[in-house]
Amino acid sequence: MGVFAVTKVSEGPVRPSADTPSETLPLAWVDRYPTHRGLVESVHVYGRRDDANNAIEPALAPVLEQAEQRRRATTNPRKPPAAVVRGALADALVHYYPFAGRIVEDVPGRPAVLCSGEGVYFVEATTNCTLADVNFLERPLLLSKEQLVPCPTPEQWAVEPHNSLAMIQVTTFTCGGFVIGLRTNHAVADGTGAAQFLNAVGDLARGLPEPRVRPAWARDSFPDPDIKPGPLPELPVLPLQYIAFDFPAAYLAKLKAQYAAFTGDKFCSAFDVVIAKLWQCRTRAIAADPGADVKLCFFASVRHVLKLEPGYWGNAIFPVKVTAPAEKVAASSVVEIVGMVREAKRRMADECLSWAEGRTAGRDPFQMTFNYESVYVSDWSKLGFSDVDYGYGTPMTAGPLVNCDLIASVIVMKAPAPLAGSRLLASCVTSEHADDFARRMREDLV
Repeated sequence: MGVFAVTKVSEGPVRPSADTPSETLPLAWVDRYPTHRGLVESVHVYGRRDDANNAIEPALAPVLEQAEQRRRATTNPRKPPAAVVRGALADALVHYYPFAGRIVEDVPGRPAVLCSGEGVYFVEATTNCTLADVNFLERPLLLSKEQLVPCPTPEQWAVEPHNSLAMIQVTTFTCGGFVIGLRTNHAVADGTGAAQFLNAVGDLARGLPEPRVRPAWARDSFPDPDIKPGPLPELPVLPLQYIAFDFPAAYLAKLKAQYAAFTGDKFCSAFDVVIAKLWQCRTRAIAADPGADVKLCFFASVRHVLKLEPGYWGNAIFPVKVTAPAEKVAASSVVEIVGMVREAKRRMADECLSWAEGRTAGRDPFQMTFNYESVYVSDWSKLGFSDVDYGYGTPMTAGPLVNCDLIASVIVMKAPAPLAGSRLLASCVTSEHADDFARRMREDLV
């Protein structure tokens, strides 16, 4: 097998294509949370357009047809993806101009965004292989993360990474497919907000006159409770093993039907089923002390709870925590644990409003404890990254490349096309528990 290589063709800032305001914008309480100051990395894999089988919403069909006619009239149909994305990015930054700035901290402990128009760091790259050659970036990776996401040197990009807002790399493969490598700062956008920005780039790349979702900064309307964030957590040294699982749509449908029959509640999500199965199998595999509390935590969007403006793209998340004795979780069925997850979700709205209104007696609900009895879940399945279309179809898969190797954590994604269902990327057990955990997780999946 030959050596697969990525070659950078060009790199540097992409600035807004028109004048944008020069101002300093405040960040919201959650934006300013210390653990959010950093870049989140992900990759988005696009096959050739003629391989894609993407349905278009009927209501959008006339608009997109008009856009396609404009695109044909004004662009070269053979224009490479990197050029298309670069041009659309410059146009999108007119609407999302804070992304072209940087984070400053004129007041210690209160970071803000200086809208300087410096731009988003952009890399155009090519490879000497097809996506099939590297197994469509399935694990184990045949191209490293460092080859796929932009990592400029201080000489190339003077803004420190934790003060940069976004970086994008477009890597084209010899088959005609391409990969978007994305780094966005969690301090200015949660997953939903980052996906909203990428969808705006896609809208403009396809020739729409403006993004379908109008962005709203509106951080001054976000709750600002008089609660001091807790200290940064201490991270344990856990040599965690990486394991991936695919949950077929048929399995998810079966568990949803069982839950409805068991509870009378007609709705639970694929996410609920996947993390219930995870929590049960992990608790059994790690053989926690029966009386010890085991914890499951994930973050939910609270845009609806806080009645935020449509298009709000900042952090609008709140932790959902489920705690139970290990013996209860280990002895429960997946359906029973789904019920525990659903109950925690129902409590979340009241807990969020109590925090927003400063009714927690100074307690910080975002404060976490990271130990082996706790597992943290990140849901990438419905953020909107899977909908981003630059004119070449939607991605085969979109999500982070790796988990944190210190915190017991998992990521839930849509299964890569053409699979239907959910994928779980797990870094949540040590080697001594990995085989038992994997065996339990794969029971009943086929």
